[in-house]
Amino acid sequence: MQYTNMNETALSKQELFISDNYIETDNYSLLSTSALLSRVEVPSSHKRAADNYMVIKKIYGFSAVCGRISLEEKALLAKYDFSELEASTIKQINEEIKLLKKWSCSVNETLRQDADEIIQIRVKELKFLNASKYIQISNEIYKGYLALEKYLESL
Repeated sequence: MQYTNMNETALSKQELFISDNYIETDNYSLLSTSALLSRVEVPSSHKRAADNYMVIKKIYGFSAVCGRISLEEKALLAKYDFSELEASTIKQINEEIKLLKKWSCSVNETLRQDADEIIQIRVKELKFLNASKYIQISNEIYKGYLALEKYLESL
C-alpha cells in the first residue's frame, strides 16, 4: 500500500515539474510573440511611447515612483474590456497589442485616439510597476507586463 502512495507522490512531483516547465516554455513562446508583434507595421504612436519608455529606462532607471493610473484612464480601459496591467496575462496583452495596432490605423477618429491613449496608459502602468518593484512579488500567471515590456523594447 505504501509503495503505491510513494509512486503517486513521485508521479505528482513529476507532473508538477512538467507543468512548471510547460508554463515557462509557454511564457517564453508568448514573449517571442510580443517581440514579433513589433516587426509588423507599427503605428507611430507606439514608436513614440516605446522611445519615451526606453529613454527613461536607460537614463533614469525608474528611481522615482510614477503615479498610478487615474479613474478616467481606468474607465477607458473598462470601456474596451481591458483589465489593468498587473492583472493581465501575457496572452491577453499580446491580443491587446494586436487590437491597439489595428485600431491605431483605423479610419474612426475616436477609436484611433482611444488606442493611442490606451498605449500611453499601458506605458504609465508599466513604469509604475517597475518603480514600485511589483515585478518581484507578482503572481506567476499575471505576467502581462513582460509582454508589454518586450514589445516596447523591440520597437
